[in-house]
Amino acid sequence: MKRAVLYGRTSTPDQHLESQFIPLRDIVAQRGLELTGVYSDFGISGSKARRPGIDSLLQDARRGKFDVILVAAFDRLARSTRNFLELVDEFESLGIKLISAREAVDTSTPIGRMFVTLLGSIAELEKSFIRERIKAGMRRRKLDGLSVGRQPLDVDHEALVRDRLAGMSLTAVASKYSISRASVVRFVRLAKQRELGTSIPIRVEAQQFAATAA
Repeated sequence: MKRAVLYGRTSTPDQHLESQFIPLRDIVAQRGLELTGVYSDFGISGSKARRPGIDSLLQDARRGKFDVILVAAFDRLARSTRNFLELVDEFESLGIKLISAREAVDTSTPIGRMFVTLLGSIAELEKSFIRERIKAGMRRRKLDGLSVGRQPLDVDHEALVRDRLAGMSLTAVASKYSISRASVVRFVRLAKQRELGTSIPIRVEAQQFAATAA
């Protein structure tokens, strides 16, 4: 007898998990499965990949504690296609089958596997469309004579370096000029290189950054 577990999730406190579990218990009984556990996330959005219930489910899956996972619907498991496919891939690699009541999909069947494969192909197609739109936008900017890529920071470098060398903390300088601490380190290093007339990197500021970040 195969061991089965249930997973349910609600996104708001007024929803009831038992309404998801009742039909799943019926499926367990109909298929002659042994129900060995129930996992849930209460009042948590499915857009979050890390959730206490799903994390516990994955840990026990890796320990080989069950063979089948039942959910009321795919969106109870994950909201994003990417996260859903990542979970399904891991379950498949562990030899665990997924059953969804609403979609009537069972990944242990050829139709169920085909559905998941089709879903993955749609997700990949969507990614390719996004990449093409980005490339088209870049080509359009070039034709219009506009710059493409990351734009230079509008920062008074000389004032920034003066503040840093005058003793202002790395965090304070980054906050004052609305840039990252790593950028402060880079600007100060370049200023010191220009002052010494050398291309050899001066690592004092970088070491100070690493020390404060530790």
